[in-house]
Amino acid sequence: MISVPERTAASSSLSLTIKSYNASVASQWDDFALNSSAATFCHLSGWQRVIERVWQHRQYSLYAERDGAIAGVLPLFLLDGRGFGFPFGAKLISTPNAVYGGVVANDAEAHQTLIEAAQTLATDLQVDYLDLRDNGLSGHQFPGAEFHSQNLYVTFEHTLSSGEDELMKSFPRDVRRMIRQGAKYGLSSEFGREEFLDEFYEVYATSLRRLGTPVFPKILFAEFLREFPASSDILLIRQNNRVAAAVLSFYFRDTVMPYYAGAYREFTRFGVNNFLYWELMRRSAARGFTRFDFGRSKLGTGACEFKRGWRMTERTLPYKIFLVRAKEPPNLNPTNPKFKLMIETWKHLPLGVTKFLGPKIVRNLL
Repeated sequence: MISVPERTAASSSLSLTIKSYNASVASQWDDFALNSSAATFCHLSGWQRVIERVWQHRQYSLYAERDGAIAGVLPLFLLDGRGFGFPFGAKLISTPNAVYGGVVANDAEAHQTLIEAAQTLATDLQVDYLDLRDNGLSGHQFPGAEFHSQNLYVTFEHTLSSGEDELMKSFPRDVRRMIRQGAKYGLSSEFGREEFLDEFYEVYATSLRRLGTPVFPKILFAEFLREFPASSDILLIRQNNRVAAAVLSFYFRDTVMPYYAGAYREFTRFGVNNFLYWELMRRSAARGFTRFDFGRSKLGTGACEFKRGWRMTERTLPYKIFLVRAKEPPNLNPTNPKFKLMIETWKHLPLGVTKFLGPKIVRNLL
């Protein structure tokens, strides 16, 4: 095991020290994240605990300390796929299972020093690359030529107004029509938590198989619900007693984040996907949330085009890659032609087989 030695950077006033995360600083870490405008739900210590419990990936998270107070955080995990029978290699990543990650810091010095510490750690671990899923909100300049930009993803956001009519009018006509289609055909919504987990997982796993994508294990979602009892839930869409769609969402400050979702194909003609997200927005706004984070999608995918149809604010996510052993940045885009046969094969596997094999495959593709 490689330990991270404390590093001290010279400062005009107080020294800055880089330290390894441990459970004793979880409360301070979360206080920092909650009070930093650039931090996200994925930066919380609870996210790291879920990753450790579900995937058993080794954590190497770092934080910057100045005068006894945290000045910056960088959640980091080692995903080592060497020797598992799949050509996944090893990577140091911020953050697994997450849309957002990367450094969050009070100032440029803490930001830069944390990045340099991560580069050193990646080199010491001899990973293929360091993957920082920066959200582009830090306000600090990122290092230059040694990092490769990966502008493969975009994220979508929308302001939630408390008035339903005003919120509805903020969307294009065809989106409004599909939302009303759902109501016309008797779709209804209901919030829940663990009691909806089985129904959620079934529709989620079915949807991912249809897309040719390996599914996560059910325990991942159980652990998220357990870790965040006050800031996660499941919204279930039904037609009479039949489940039509479901989404597991997270809540962070003023924001609702639909994170994992699925819908049964036979309800597509009823506008079930539009109805699902409308109900989440409408009901979240009534609970006082003012921002809807539609999450990331890869450019060129159907999910990206679906989200664009809502005409929300779109922003490119400036992910950064630092190469250590690899010669070029990874290309895990589903539009990559070399994945075509694998994706088509996956679509035709029995659902039970995809539930069994999926977690074994995605463990090192998070």
